[in-house]
Amino acid sequence: MISDRMAQVLRLLQIGVGTDALADVVSATGAQALGMDGLAVSLVTEGDLTELMWCSDATTRHIEDLQFTLGEGPGPDAARTGAMVWALDLARVPFARWPALAMEAPDLDARAVFCFPMSIGAISVGVLTAVRRTPGPMTAQQTDDATILAAALTARCLGSGPRGAPFPADSPRSLRHGVVHQATGMLSVQLSLPLPQALLRLRAHAYSSGRSITDVAQHVVDRSLRLDPGDNSTPPTAVDKDD
Repeated sequence: MISDRMAQVLRLLQIGVGTDALADVVSATGAQALGMDGLAVSLVTEGDLTELMWCSDATTRHIEDLQFTLGEGPGPDAARTGAMVWALDLARVPFARWPALAMEAPDLDARAVFCFPMSIGAISVGVLTAVRRTPGPMTAQQTDDATILAAALTARCLGSGPRGAPFPADSPRSLRHGVVHQATGMLSVQLSLPLPQALLRLRAHAYSSGRSITDVAQHVVDRSLRLDPGDNSTPPTAVDKDD
């Protein structure tokens, strides 16, 4: 059964999330209803890429950006498999499961991450991510509420929910990862690589340089960063050019 607090969130969602302000209210209220410190919604775009559409706080944004840069974690797994993926304590994540994330986990404010797929059958729409600064599982009620919220968001994205845009399409925050798609395409041509391999090169450079993939991608697009081809067995070198 849905909780009263989640029922309030769904009523807000029915208004139609057409502005950044309303999206912020829904994400913040949803986090509170679930007893979480943060909430985010990402939509699947192409390949294994997602686009962050809502994010309630800096801690959640950091974990979302980190997963996007690394290409691993509960969010990417939920988007790929269409199943719920939970990390009950990031500080205890087995290295074999998410090796890069496990190395970063000690420095994260987030301790527990709960990812719920937004999908209908084989149609994958996105991922609802709930973040908490303390380890441990969700309660049964919290799990039910998050599952219902993910289903409501899925319905809106597929056009079967209440009228109105599900996300603020004209927001400056929309498609913030679009530059990654552009940079991947540029690297694919420059390095004569398939798109998935070009994305791996971009992620590898972002991780090794301690920068977000969006930051590195912007420098590639601006032509202030060039990844040298190398070969398939060695990582590329990079040259940062003066502006």
